[in-house]
Amino acid sequence: MKGKQIMLLVGAVLTLCLLTIVNLGAQEKNSYEGVAVCGMCHKSAKQGEQLKIWQGSKHAQAFKTLQTAEAKEIAKKQGLTGDPEKEEACLRCHATGHNVDAALLGKKFSIEDGVQCETCHGPGSGYKSMKVMKDQKASIAAGLIVHGDNMGEYCATCHNAESPTYKEFDTAARWEEIKHPVPK
Repeated sequence: MKGKQIMLLVGAVLTLCLLTIVNLGAQEKNSYEGVAVCGMCHKSAKQGEQLKIWQGSKHAQAFKTLQTAEAKEIAKKQGLTGDPEKEEACLRCHATGHNVDAALLGKKFSIEDGVQCETCHGPGSGYKSMKVMKDQKASIAAGLIVHGDNMGEYCATCHNAESPTYKEFDTAARWEEIKHPVPK
C-alpha cells in the first residue's frame, strides 16, 4: 500500500513539473499585448468589468508614480542618479515589460500602463484569442498564469521590505481591493 502512495506522489510531482515546464515555454514565446488588447474583452459586465477594476487600482498608476517629484526624491535617497521612470530598480515593480526585447512588445503595448494584466497573468499573445480564452486549460497551456495559493508569494516579489516605500502588506486585504473574477 505504501509503495502505491509513493508512486502516486511521484507521478503527481512529475505531472506538476511537466505542466510548469510547458507553461513556462509558452510564456517565453509569447509577447506582451498590453491593456488595450486585454481590455477589449475584459471590460463588459459579463466579464466582471475587470478593466474598470484595474483602472481604479494603484497598479494602473504604478508607472505614473515614478514621474512625481516624490519618486525622484526617493530615488535620490536610494543613490539612484537617473529618472525613476528609467531606473531598473524602480521599473521592475512599476512597469510591465520594461526589461523585455522590443520584438516581444505588441503594437498596443505601453509601458506607461504600469502594473497591468500581463504582469500577473503572463504575456498574452498566446492566449488572447476568444477561442483559447473560453477554455481555461487551453489558456493555461498557452501561457496564462492563474494564481492560486501562491498569490501572496507572487505579490511579495514587489510588496516587500526591499521597496523604499514598503508598508506592511496584507495580501488578503489587498486582494479584496483588486480581485476581478468573472461572474458565474
